Amino acid sequence: MNQTITPEVMPERRGLAEQIRAILGEVGEDPDREGLRKTPERVAESLRFLTSGYTKDVQKILNGAVYSVAYDEMVIVKDIEVFSLCEHHLLPFFGRCHVAYLPSNKVIGLSKIPRLVDVFARRLQLQERLTTQIAETIMEIIQPQGVGVIIEARHLCMIMRGVEKQNSVAITSSMLGVFRDNEQTRAEFLRLVRERGA
Repeated sequence: MNQTITPEVMPERRGLAEQIRAILGEVGEDPDREGLRKTPERVAESLRFLTSGYTKDVQKILNGAVYSVAYDEMVIVKDIEVFSLCEHHLLPFFGRCHVAYLPSNKVIGLSKIPRLVDVFARRLQLQERLTTQIAETIMEIIQPQGVGVIIEARHLCMIMRGVEKQNSVAITSSMLGVFRDNEQTRAEFLRLVRERGA
């Protein structure tokens, strides 16, 4: 048995840690030195957490938190913290997500929207896909008049490597239903998102 694998690590989990140990060797490190002995297990657990969205069921996350309500004004949850991993370089991107919808006759419990964002963010992602997945899922689940999602994020693959532009921010949006078709609805959403402290 590889001595760097601690007894607490389950056998089915050893594969990922062993591969990380091999990567440490490939980049020129000594995985047996004191500071790195437990790194493979730590990184494996970290990766499992950061990609835990693959094992989450959206229906279970919502857990009956869809309610029939006679409400037809815009619902917005903004400044939701987003942390994800870019699928191209496995480097983090992070920022804020703003979600709005115009109900037809159903609403989602407000605390469930950030959880829904996390389900998709905790996967290997593209910001564009993440934005679309959130919007399309809300559209499918409660069939509102429309959904708007905006994500503003900084990508370490741009900041730490490649073009190395430290102040760059990527902004993506997905507008469905009335948010796409009605300029006034879309403008109201954008105005409310821009209002800091609102």
